[in-house]
Amino acid sequence: MRLVTVTSLSLFSLLAVACASSGTSVPVKGPESDLATLAGEWKGHYENDGAGRSGEITFKLEVGRHSAEGQVVMQLPTGEARPLKIQFVEIANRELKGKIDPYRGVPVPADSDIVKYLQGALAVKDKPVSERLKFFFNYLDNPDTEIANDAYKEFGNADYKDFRDMAKELPADKVARWLQDSNTPAFRYGLYASMLGHCGTTKHAEVLRAMLEDPQKRVSSGVDGILAGYTMLKPKEGWEYIRSILKDPSKEFMLRYAALRAVRFFWESRPDVVTKNDMVEAVCLLLDQGDIADLAIEDLRKWGRWEVADRVLGLYGKKSHDVPIIRRSILRFALSCPQLPRAATFVQQLRNQDAEMVKDVEELLKLETATPAPPAPAPKTGS
Repeated sequence: MRLVTVTSLSLFSLLAVACASSGTSVPVKGPESDLATLAGEWKGHYENDGAGRSGEITFKLEVGRHSAEGQVVMQLPTGEARPLKIQFVEIANRELKGKIDPYRGVPVPADSDIVKYLQGALAVKDKPVSERLKFFFNYLDNPDTEIANDAYKEFGNADYKDFRDMAKELPADKVARWLQDSNTPAFRYGLYASMLGHCGTTKHAEVLRAMLEDPQKRVSSGVDGILAGYTMLKPKEGWEYIRSILKDPSKEFMLRYAALRAVRFFWESRPDVVTKNDMVEAVCLLLDQGDIADLAIEDLRKWGRWEVADRVLGLYGKKSHDVPIIRRSILRFALSCPQLPRAATFVQQLRNQDAEMVKDVEELLKLETATPAPPAPAPKTGS
């Protein structure tokens, strides 16, 4: 058996890919002498850095046969595994040529802007991310849903630092109309509200407030984006609205969780809008709520806010919090601040009661904080 490694989806890898998972044979054209050179079993891995795809290859070509058999599993960036199919392969002068079928086909309307869209996307592909996002913004409301959804995904893949300055220049009235349009998919509310929070004015804040007051929209996805957008436009009113949700255990869990995600956004990306002390105080409003306290404790641990250690450790054994997931979150907090005498004492007491549980939590924390080892380099050739 021979081993091969290829760094792009070359004709060789296409040949292997051609013999897709269906197991059917693929015609191979060429003189016997050239076929004999490539005869045998091949196995390897291919990568296409530009497209973010990789996969495993197996390939078999027997002397005297003008067909190949094999299998490939192509791993997409999304984690999806997909086979490809080739129509034929030709071998001449030890070079491979062939024709591969498109691996994705999407029906589009006759009047679709797909060609214009793809040409434009190619034209901006090497420009800064913020410039590319400006291009994709213009297609978010395209009548062809394939185009509109593809443009939306570009924003989902962008880092906030690239989105922030670009969003300030967007047409606020247009974004507001999208949010008020009943045909706008609910999953887009968060993105559009965040856009409006960057480019809008106080009058646009009322659009977001109305969405938060709408019983249908406030339980949809993207509520954290609406809360963040509203708070960016009206910091005082928006922050108080977030606090009013966090402190009320009668609010739906998903609404309180959306408010917590909005706080996380300000902590990670916009501490200029809300002070970190105010954010800690807001998250602490969740500590007495047994259905969500574990999430609040974990955020406080990640942020290193050891000044609230007494409150967190005091929850241990409380009837409303006496479930494994909360007990472990409290232990994780204590293990992360061993310099505090009370935390060290707390851990030792638990170790005396249940050494196995403490050991398990310690090992998980170590795995989470350990620096991953660099991957072993793939062999460039093999036999």
